[in-house]
Amino acid sequence: MTVMAERAVQQQMSVEEFERLAKLVERESDTVRLEFINGRIGIKGMTDGDHAEIIRWLGRRCAQVRPDLWLYAGGEIGLRIPAYRHGRAKPDAVLAPDDTFVGQGDWADPAQVLMVVEVTSYDSDAHRRDRKEKPAAYAAAGIPVYLLVDRDHCTVTVHSEPAAEGYGYRQVADFGKKILIPDPVSIEIDTEKLTRYLR
Repeated sequence: MTVMAERAVQQQMSVEEFERLAKLVERESDTVRLEFINGRIGIKGMTDGDHAEIIRWLGRRCAQVRPDLWLYAGGEIGLRIPAYRHGRAKPDAVLAPDDTFVGQGDWADPAQVLMVVEVTSYDSDAHRRDRKEKPAAYAAAGIPVYLLVDRDHCTVTVHSEPAAEGYGYRQVADFGKKILIPDPVSIEIDTEKLTRYLR
């Protein structure tokens, strides 16, 4: 698709059209997931084994400290992100109370979500998508915490204090250090194990 044709599709596509396209792609493909952030269609490819292990490790840590919460993993949950042209995002993981998504359908309301997690993939789009567009969209949606496991930079970044213009606070720790995920999550994680999940 040419750049001009891609811009034309992005400018004309409604949220409803995107949702129909996303359902079709997910039904027909095991290798990609679609998102609609800032009026752009994003393609998330298949994750690798290390990516899956990071989410599993984080899920176990959350369950140990906060058994009242569940880390929904692997793009199981699609979220309606109202900022940026009625976006639709499929985070790598979503932390929320049990039964938060009962009856929600394909794209859930993020009102009860406490934290979203993204783990960078080794692709050229990671910087724009995971470090710029998603923090802005998640903050505008009022999601209290955005946790970014950045395998390119070997860091964990905790974004908190959401506002319409973005997260007001950001804490960064190198892999191997401890970092506190603030309220309403209130979990300290030791990122030492993340050093095992690098290429």
